[in-house]
Amino acid sequence: MTVLHLAREGDETRLLPMLRACHTELGLATEEWALREALMPILEGAPHGAVYIAGPSRAPIGYAAISFGWSLAAGGLAAELDEIWVRPAIRGRGIGGELLSILPRALTEAGLKRLRFQVPGPDHALARLAARTGYRSSDGAQSFARAF
Repeated sequence: MTVLHLAREGDETRLLPMLRACHTELGLATEEWALREALMPILEGAPHGAVYIAGPSRAPIGYAAISFGWSLAAGGLAAELDEIWVRPAIRGRGIGGELLSILPRALTEAGLKRLRFQVPGPDHALARLAARTGYRSSDGAQSFARAF
C-alpha cells in the first residue's frame, strides 16, 4: 500500500519538481514563482487546501492537491481534488487508484462529507480509476464525486 502523508513546511523541495512536471505534462506554462506562491500558504497551514504526498518522504512518487469549501448539499465540508499526479515511470501499477481510495479515509477524519473532481473526458484514465474506486459521475462522466 502506498504511504500518504500531509505535506508541511519544508516539503516544497520535494513537491515543486512534481508540480512542475505535472503542469508541463498538462501544457500549463506555470512559472516557478507562481507555483511556490500558490503552494506555500497551504504548507504553512492555510485552511483552504491541503497537499498529500504519496510514497516515501525522501523519494515521493506523486501527490494530490485538494481545495476545501462548504456545501449545504453535501452536508458540510466538501473538497475539490485540484490535482493528482503520479510519476510517469510508475504509472499503471495501481497507485492512482490507491490514492483515490486512501484520500477519503484520510479526509473523513477531518469531517469531509464529499470529494469531487473533474476529468478531461469519459475515456480518460482518471475517469476509469474514479469509477473503479467508488466515485460516481455527476454530469455525464466529466465530474466525479464520492460522498461519505
